[in-house]
Amino acid sequence: MYRDLRLRALQEAPDAFGSSFAAESMRSDPAWAQRILAATTSGKDCPLFAFDGEQVCGLIWCKLSADEPSRADLYQMWVAPEARGQGLGHALLEAAVDWARMKGCRQVHLGVTAADSPALRLYQGHGFRAIGPLEPLREGSPLMAQAMVLGLPH
Repeated sequence: MYRDLRLRALQEAPDAFGSSFAAESMRSDPAWAQRILAATTSGKDCPLFAFDGEQVCGLIWCKLSADEPSRADLYQMWVAPEARGQGLGHALLEAAVDWARMKGCRQVHLGVTAADSPALRLYQGHGFRAIGPLEPLREGSPLMAQAMVLGLPH
């Protein structure tokens, strides 16, 4: 389920992620299984999925920073086109931020492709603000990414 959703996201929105379909599709099935098993047992990762009935249609991954104990990072945020407009992005984002807060984090960080996009507006609407200079989305890409942060009051 995770593999299929992640690969679909990379195909549908290739300019939204730091990784690519070409890179991720090279993983073996056991590697995908190990990745999600490690995440769900580490206590430092929180992969969250959205469902429309039985169909998985959204993903966000929250991970505690190894370098900064009071920081969490968000990755892999995506909602399938047919499920957009139902509030799933908001729900996934809120659940990830709530998990980070529960883990004692004071900040949540993410990167978003620098463009006027629904993703950027979603993050801004939840209080994330731009920090630092634009950086390349990934090696070889002309697109730029903007780092964003959300402070979590305690």
